[in-house]
Amino acid sequence: MGLRITSWNVNGIRNPFGYQPWREKKSFEAMFDILEADIVVMQETKIQRKDLQDDMVLVPGWDVFFSLPRHKKGYAGVAIYTRNSVCAPIRAEEGIVGVLCPPNSTTQFRDLPEDQQIGGYPRPGQLQLRGNVDELTLDSEGRCVILEFPAFVLIGTYSPANRDESRDDFRLSYMEALDVRVRNLVAMGKRVIVTGDLNVIRDVMDTANLAERLRKEDMTTADFFSAPSRHIFNQLLFEGNVVLPKDEDRGSPVLWDLCRLFHPTREGMFTCWDTKKNTRPGNFGSRIDYVLCSDDMKSWFVDSNIQEGLMGSDHCPVFAVLNDTVQINGQETFVKDIMNPPGVFTNGQRLREWSTKDLLPLSAKLIPEFDRRQNIKDMFFKKPAAPKAAPALSQGSSASQVDDSKKAAASGSSTGTPDSVPPSSAITTSSPSKPSSSSLKRTPSASASSNKHQKKARAGPSRESSTKGQSNLMGFFKPKAADNETKKLEERSSSSTGLDGTAEVEPSCTLIEPETPKTDIDDSPGNLDCADDEYVFDPIQAKESWSKLLGKRVLPKCEHGEDCISLVTKKSGMNRGRSFFICPRPLGPSGEKEKGTQWRCGTFIWSSEWKPNRPN
Repeated sequence: MGLRITSWNVNGIRNPFGYQPWREKKSFEAMFDILEADIVVMQETKIQRKDLQDDMVLVPGWDVFFSLPRHKKGYAGVAIYTRNSVCAPIRAEEGIVGVLCPPNSTTQFRDLPEDQQIGGYPRPGQLQLRGNVDELTLDSEGRCVILEFPAFVLIGTYSPANRDESRDDFRLSYMEALDVRVRNLVAMGKRVIVTGDLNVIRDVMDTANLAERLRKEDMTTADFFSAPSRHIFNQLLFEGNVVLPKDEDRGSPVLWDLCRLFHPTREGMFTCWDTKKNTRPGNFGSRIDYVLCSDDMKSWFVDSNIQEGLMGSDHCPVFAVLNDTVQINGQETFVKDIMNPPGVFTNGQRLREWSTKDLLPLSAKLIPEFDRRQNIKDMFFKKPAAPKAAPALSQGSSASQVDDSKKAAASGSSTGTPDSVPPSSAITTSSPSKPSSSSLKRTPSASASSNKHQKKARAGPSRESSTKGQSNLMGFFKPKAADNETKKLEERSSSSTGLDGTAEVEPSCTLIEPETPKTDIDDSPGNLDCADDEYVFDPIQAKESWSKLLGKRVLPKCEHGEDCISLVTKKSGMNRGRSFFICPRPLGPSGEKEKGTQWRCGTFIWSSEWKPNRPN
């Protein structure tokens, strides 16, 4: 199997773990294995630097590079994970323009020495920014990570969405910057792969029921694809749907759409759906996630497709697979040889193992809080080093250690706590040339051992709850015990208190009823204080009482005879905040309410107008 590149807008880096199959193990390592990917490009991670956790960064066998928003919280974000056993980049950058600086440096990426640059940065006057958008603003939202391998340059990006007019200048400026950077890299003779959520529809078959939607908006197909963002994008692609005359400064197309290359006539190949309207079951969506490649490596790929069956986000993963061997200048080359630094692979065989020396400055594993650390799993699965043979102790030194341990045991027994005997690990072997370290180790004191015992006592399930506070939910419903019973319990508990005033002996149900033996059934917190049946709270009886008082909620039926669901209007206007009932079924492929089909029917009832006793 060749090298697989997977792109996925996860809508929050932990979001997939709430769905199958990711919820079983809830680890990124397991996720990447299920994806069968060697490079994973994530968009919309929606985290900041302070939100990074061990399981995100210290993934066993993987390296990771982040681009996180500088100012906005829970917004955008791109991450690229690379499998160390297959590939390792030689350069890494953050941002599409190159105005950001590497970690621990004040020099911008585009101003680094040529041997440290990826290249292709917009030249002065080449990038036409719109409105008040500047280059630093473009790179500050966490929208792009660029990795360079000897084989190609990989651009993982999350392009701005078309949500409102206030963001039009930023969106078009970003699309311009992406277009310029890709064309400059290709002009340098470098192969390029662009992947991610580009938020652009490239053709009619890439969105559901476009003709009907345009008819309602009184637009033509030509008007739709003449929008600036679609016009820029289609000029970048071979076989792009370019309606208007091409811009003179853009030149010829440079990228291929790999999914469409392998599935040129496939309809319904959508990658994004509206989860609020539940349009995914009916496949009413759009294709806005891509894997694009430059023309000189089109023949390297053997497959490209979408994984619409994998849940976890409002997008689905998109992938492309490189062949094990590729043709370069007429010679067959193993792809692993050109996906790693020189000298790592030769003829597809590994010559040396990946090490931390291969980490690039942008790697998240070099962030101070993660540097020189390992995942907790590695602590259990890593083979321990062979123990070194220790020289024999002299008779005098061993005798002194035994005497010290006896003294410690004697001092511990004088306090009345038998648990204060020092563990065997406290007596260690040492070389004759160094002083014994066992004398420097503290033996457990009486108070320390009693505290440990007290913690165990508190954690026990049969521990009597304190009378000063509410220990559980059942205590809220049960009446307070009589004062004389409370005093008796306090007297019994105070007679067995430790040094810090807490009970050392775990009381059982015999505190209330001495003649009742302690059993496994009576260990539950709800049975400890139940001395009389009249004090038992019956939740079923309480629920029935409330049901009789309020009555069961009656929901209207839709045309399918099913209970409607209740939603709230969020659009601005006079009806904002009003709740209403609609059919619970998802929208069909048409994206509209349908009559006499298996999809959502036209049932609509305002909650204020619904009367349960009227016929539906």
